[in-house]
Amino acid sequence: MGLLRWPTGSDRPGEGTARRRTRWSWPDLVVALGMLVALYAVIRVGEGTTTSFTPSRTPEIDTDPANLPYYAARSLLRMFAALALSLAFTLVYAYVAAHSRRLERVLIPALDILQSVPILGFLTVAVSALLALFPGSMLALECAAVFAIFTSQAWNMTFAFYHALLTVPRELDELSRDLRLTRWLRFWRIELPSGAIPLVWNAMMSFGGGWFFLVASELITVSGTDYTLPGVGSFAGAAIAEGNLAGMGWAIAAMAVLVTGVNVVFWRPLVAWAERYKVEQTEASQVQRSLVLDFLRRAYWPRLLARACAPLRELTMRAGRVLGRDDGPLQVDLRRRRAGDVAFWGVTGALLAWGLAGLAGYLDDHGGLSVFVEPLLLGSLTLARVVVLVAVATLVWVPIGVWIGSSPRLTRIAQPVVQVLASFPANFLFPLATWAFVRTGLSLNVGGIVLMALGAQWYILFNAIAGAMAIPTDLREAMDDLGVRGWQRWRRLIIPGIFPAYVTGAITASGGAWNASIVAEVVTFGSATLTASGLGAYIAHATQSGDHPELLAGIAVMSLYVVALNRLVWRRLYRLAQTRYAW
Repeated sequence: MGLLRWPTGSDRPGEGTARRRTRWSWPDLVVALGMLVALYAVIRVGEGTTTSFTPSRTPEIDTDPANLPYYAARSLLRMFAALALSLAFTLVYAYVAAHSRRLERVLIPALDILQSVPILGFLTVAVSALLALFPGSMLALECAAVFAIFTSQAWNMTFAFYHALLTVPRELDELSRDLRLTRWLRFWRIELPSGAIPLVWNAMMSFGGGWFFLVASELITVSGTDYTLPGVGSFAGAAIAEGNLAGMGWAIAAMAVLVTGVNVVFWRPLVAWAERYKVEQTEASQVQRSLVLDFLRRAYWPRLLARACAPLRELTMRAGRVLGRDDGPLQVDLRRRRAGDVAFWGVTGALLAWGLAGLAGYLDDHGGLSVFVEPLLLGSLTLARVVVLVAVATLVWVPIGVWIGSSPRLTRIAQPVVQVLASFPANFLFPLATWAFVRTGLSLNVGGIVLMALGAQWYILFNAIAGAMAIPTDLREAMDDLGVRGWQRWRRLIIPGIFPAYVTGAITASGGAWNASIVAEVVTFGSATLTASGLGAYIAHATQSGDHPELLAGIAVMSLYVVALNRLVWRRLYRLAQTRYAW
């Protein structure tokens, strides 16, 4: 297995020439103007986030298409703010979970629970807390919306990077220990590069998950009070409430433009850039390309900014050599370890007992344990839909994802299409589905599976693509030379190669399906409303009516189902991927 190829100036077509160019040219002018326009847009759009409001008079959403550019900019700013927050959370949380034996036993189950908590549950708590923190300021609602989008992005990214840290190639792990790299250098030189491809692809998928819950984050209903934020999601929600098909068409068109533009300007260059961190001995004959990235490499601005940041980079590296010093493996004192374990689990158990005691007191005042009976029964119906969804999505999308990820040329063509399909908020199409279900007489108990799949199946597809792309080129060429085809190629190369990525995708698809059930089991267009029997509809009703005991019971039961599924199925597959299928 080869080392990570830290590229030089000649690693990519045209890059070496760009690095040698030191004169200013027209690409520099275009990049400078683009940066100024982007900065102006952020300042202009950000002005609306600090205005005052009262709960009875939040901004009204005008469905005039002329307002869509401003609304789109507001939504886009929230999405990227949530992405930055998710990335910071991912790097810290996944690193701590992967490197601390004790904390891993708490953080990973906690991540399972956080992933299983419906976004509406986060919104209910976040809005109340932030309104108390920023009374009368629109900033409270903006922070609540960003936090809601963050909860739809962070868990998938964290799981992907955590797994990448656990499956660092053995040769690189041994090399870093032989060279006595500090923890800081090991992270930046070994661990982060080796996880770059799955992190980028899962961040792209998580960004799409954020689009899915845009309506819920911009049209917030808590305890019977409606809070509205200007954005594409709230525009679509207003059009749905009015039964305005033309307005829905404009919202769908605006989303298509947004998703395509973000893919071309942001995600496509990142995917092409991440290719440099592929672990292989021979370079692929075809590599990912991006016109935007090639254009940036022709400009002098990026290298000028890199030079300006060089002192800061050197300062952090020096600090890391001191703070992250690793003197190699030490002899373990079993008695001290046992004492530390006892203290750690003692504190953890005490905190858990305190929380359970408070919960028991609250439930005792609001009907006792009987409140859990109905959501437990309804949860079994939603569980059946989730199982069917994951099984069908695996059979359909894994072969397609491998086909796309195995061909850089096909990836260049298919990836923008897949990104648009995955990032497009499927709940924008739910009103049309409602109309179709009413016309055909199809029950939402069955049609809800299709609606849930529109928001969850893409996690499996994206991870299958990322897993196929990460298979080293030299192994593919070896299989070609040996004439290994068909099922033997799948069994010997493809399934082992994509299995870790697939498990990550299946876990997040399962969690995403549970979350999607809340908006898929109750769909409305104009005066027509369809409701399915399930836990998602139960939570949506409790949120709408402000029934906190029912909402708490629904969230707790959904968390119970998701965690049990993860413990019994996905965690075992995770361990198998880590022990048997790591490169």
